[in-house]
Amino acid sequence: MEYGVIMAGGLGTRLWPLSRQKFPKQLLPVKKGKSLLQLSFERLLGIIPAERIFVCTAEAHRQVVLDNLPQLPPENLLGEPEPRDTANAVGFPAAVLHKKDKDAVFAVITADHVIEPVETFQKCMRTAFDVIATSPKTLVTFGIVPTHGHTGLGYIQRGEPLDATGAYQVLAFKEKPDKPTADRYVESGRFYWNSGMFVWRADTVLEQLAADLPQSYQGLKKIGDAWGTADQQKVVAEVYPRLPKISIDYAVMEPASQRKVVSVVEMPVNWLDVGSYPALAETLDVDNQENSVDAETMTVLDSDGNIIVSRDPEHLVTCIGVSDMIIIHTKEVTMVCPKSESQRVKELVAKVKEKYGEKYL
Repeated sequence: MEYGVIMAGGLGTRLWPLSRQKFPKQLLPVKKGKSLLQLSFERLLGIIPAERIFVCTAEAHRQVVLDNLPQLPPENLLGEPEPRDTANAVGFPAAVLHKKDKDAVFAVITADHVIEPVETFQKCMRTAFDVIATSPKTLVTFGIVPTHGHTGLGYIQRGEPLDATGAYQVLAFKEKPDKPTADRYVESGRFYWNSGMFVWRADTVLEQLAADLPQSYQGLKKIGDAWGTADQQKVVAEVYPRLPKISIDYAVMEPASQRKVVSVVEMPVNWLDVGSYPALAETLDVDNQENSVDAETMTVLDSDGNIIVSRDPEHLVTCIGVSDMIIIHTKEVTMVCPKSESQRVKELVAKVKEKYGEKYL
């Protein structure tokens, strides 16, 4: 049977102070009042019913995630006691689904993106499920058709097409390149942006973990064996924090591509990774001075190209003669920085933690 899994474990530090430890970025309203998590859930609903959609997130976020997704069955929330990177965020649901259904095939998507048109996304997912139906040992990933040489993303190099499935052999995964290399990748027409989304059988990905990351496999097998028993939560709490922390790309996809068992389905969509304030700005309304705005009470004078977000309608945000700035106001924190310094927000969070502990995080 087919299932969907949404990985929603990130904290979104570069979107602080909007994204907080108790209210991470995947819960932020980004498009018509809907959160990234809600948008991800809706994309899957077009091909998988709600009762077969799972969310892997921090155990500490269980209630806020269930509040955000009232359609999600509570038992379909897989709570991580602590983050152990994507190899385990994928292996955890694989172990659980394999316990429930020995023939489980599942899609893995992230809760970090706005993807449009949804119909194209769903068509590509359907293609990937069809690939697994004919080649059950294949690991399928998705390649986003690049629009420019992006240096902040990994790339997938495609090889020959696989029969008439619409998928290609994966030759290699490439780390984040410098600008000249990224431009060459795009010009060649043989590279995609690495989407971090997958479709595979639960038993297949567990076999790959057993081969390439045996310590994780052994722990995840214990969790799978205990799932649905009285010891379920106890075993998760004891085993999960000790799993090696590593990404699915390093642990499985790169070595598997050398064994020629990875294929890629081209996904020609508008794909926005909402991981920074300039990216968030692309989801916001734009006023007549080219300010990207999400604030009920705001007045600006001779100010343009700013990103202005306020979570307090009783607090008036104003500025004069300001350009290309990020202005964020929440109940506890106000942050101002140039758009050109947006990548340093993570650095600022570390400084705040050093001075104030967890109070403002």
